[in-house]
Amino acid sequence: MSEGQKFQLGTVGALSLSVVSSVSIVICNKALISTLGFTFATTLTSWHLLVTFCSLHVALWMKLFEHKPFDARAVMGFGILNGISIGLLNLSLGFNSVGFYQMTKLAIIPCTVLLETLFFRKLFSRNIQFSLLILLLGVGIATVTDLQLNMLGSVLSLLAVLTTCIAQIMTNTIQKKFKVSSTQLLYQSCPYQALTLFIVGPFLDGLLTNQNVFAFKYTPQVLFFIVLSCLISVSVNFSTFLVIGKTSPVTYQVLGHLKTCLVLAFGYVLLKDPFSWRNILGILIAVVGMVLYSYCCTLETQQKSQEPSAKQPEGNENESDPLINAENGSGMTADGVAIKAPAWKSNKDLHA
Repeated sequence: MSEGQKFQLGTVGALSLSVVSSVSIVICNKALISTLGFTFATTLTSWHLLVTFCSLHVALWMKLFEHKPFDARAVMGFGILNGISIGLLNLSLGFNSVGFYQMTKLAIIPCTVLLETLFFRKLFSRNIQFSLLILLLGVGIATVTDLQLNMLGSVLSLLAVLTTCIAQIMTNTIQKKFKVSSTQLLYQSCPYQALTLFIVGPFLDGLLTNQNVFAFKYTPQVLFFIVLSCLISVSVNFSTFLVIGKTSPVTYQVLGHLKTCLVLAFGYVLLKDPFSWRNILGILIAVVGMVLYSYCCTLETQQKSQEPSAKQPEGNENESDPLINAENGSGMTADGVAIKAPAWKSNKDLHA
């Protein structure tokens, strides 16, 4: 098997793991939040990160991967930024309507494209831009309902979008710059993310729910779903870093919207959630956008591989990270969907 085939197989595995684990944690968290009333999203996310770090520490002890220290300031800044972005996304959900929160999620892709174009001189073809537009239109039709604006919520949403985009771009660039694997980066940044959310989590959750996470009645059933959620989060966190490292932040966001559509479909089929023809139409349009995105990326990858390397302009590269066929050699908040009010009790995939 050639190196290119191994890379493509690894990318397919990373994408599949990300989809399966994310949908699983949505179902688990839906039971925990909606059914059992455990609405402390940010604090739960800090526990996710702690369990992830402990799991990776055991894996390191078993020599399943090699510890590779690098720039401590970069790791600390990256970890804290990731923690802040998670807190801001939860605040955005708490202080905005569900529809406006979904618009915030949709804004991450164009914001990422803009930042990568301005600061990394990365070129996105018109075909890629068109496919992303179709994708966003479909997800918007399927998920966005009410759009109630307020100043505080709008500012929080803007900050959430910016920090999430920067954190995801850093996930990709740090792995390339320091030549570290997704596991090595996750292992070193997890403590800073967890500590950030340990500090702000109880305060944010108390602000959003008017309840104290430490005064909550932890029944055996609640504890079971918390432990299950934390275990699944290990896979979610690992696959997030793996996908962004192997593809790109934009491809990861496209995959995130695929998971949103799957969550809506599973909710209708398995949980009998309310569904309408608007949801179905939106999901179908989004799927068309995803297929076009993957096709365009694959086509551009093939064209680029056929061109002489000397003709490639240094510093400029096309967006060529398809969902199932990423560019050979290419180098995390809330991965999910909120559907019902009140906002902080909605069926939302917690940012693991």
